[in-house]
Amino acid sequence: MREKLIEFRNVSFRYGEEEPWVLKDVSFDIYKNEWVAIIGHNGSGKSTIAKLMNGLLFPQEGEIYINGQVVNQDTIWDIRKEVGMVFQNPDNQFVGTTVQDDVAFGMENRGIPRDEMIRRIDESLTAVGMQDYRLTEPHRLSGGQKQRVAIASVLAISPQVLILDEATAMLDPKGRLEIMSTVSNVQDRNELSLITITHDLREVVQAERVIVMNEGVIWDEAKPREIFAKKDRLREIGLDVPFIATLADELNKSGLRISNEPLNHEELLEDLWTLHSKM
Repeated sequence: MREKLIEFRNVSFRYGEEEPWVLKDVSFDIYKNEWVAIIGHNGSGKSTIAKLMNGLLFPQEGEIYINGQVVNQDTIWDIRKEVGMVFQNPDNQFVGTTVQDDVAFGMENRGIPRDEMIRRIDESLTAVGMQDYRLTEPHRLSGGQKQRVAIASVLAISPQVLILDEATAMLDPKGRLEIMSTVSNVQDRNELSLITITHDLREVVQAERVIVMNEGVIWDEAKPREIFAKKDRLREIGLDVPFIATLADELNKSGLRISNEPLNHEELLEDLWTLHSKM
């Protein structure tokens, strides 16, 4: 049985007493070593959820638990040892003059011994393929390289949860693919829980589970294939579906019976090949 790592219990949040509720009585669990994608249109509450997990915000109602510990003002620094975040713009996270200085920063704040710091710098930069850039100034890196360093900086503190809050939004398609490949490998190697908050549907289909937010509440949660099978309903709340899923629909309408809900080119080609072999 999988062990719970993050628990939201009837959480509600708003940014001011006169402001509308951004989250309304939200409850869900995320398990150890699980990859969960949180999606929704702008203003649906998904980024607020990320900030609540890391103690950047606190709920007005309800409780949040990380590894069994309630998130509040007294536990905030312990929580941040468990939860690492990478944001949309990596420049906002850089504080060091070189890549290795930046990766070391979080560990220095936690009083980690120097020998251990050196080991973790090597391991985290190797994990994201940036070991050859350790003496490079961060501003000289490309957008994708900067995000890799930001991820390495989080990995160095050995969190149990890695949150990517629109972390690939500023990258080109190649950069997005490289970062998500890196993140997938990092999760496998480090046994992390991974939470991706994104508009990129190619990222969503890689997750084990998807939480769909709409107007501050959980609209649905299920495996990606089950979520994207509800194409018309997703469009009604302003969300898109993968191109492959739309193409499969059109093929079905033309008389080809695509039995599964393909999520990528490989699955669609396999379905088409199976149909062809039956003709």
